Amino acid sequence: MKKNELGNAIVIILTFVLFTIALFVTGFTKDLLLEAGVLLVSVKIILMGAANKSSNIEILKKLDEINEKLKESNSN
Repeated sequence: MKKNELGNAIVIILTFVLFTIALFVTGFTKDLLLEAGVLLVSVKIILMGAANKSSNIEILKKLDEINEKLKESNSN
């Protein structure tokens, strides 16, 4: 597991643990909805980061291909 993925997993687990503690401390009240929102926002931010990472990798691969083609055309 990579360092970034480990950090993401820790954040999700910690947020879920805090959500569970809040569930037992406050019970099923409107505060539970707030805690659920915090959990979902944390997960969504992490998922967006992962999607951006994969998108950036694809863009970098395409840029490398373009650079290689430009070098080939300049050498000819």
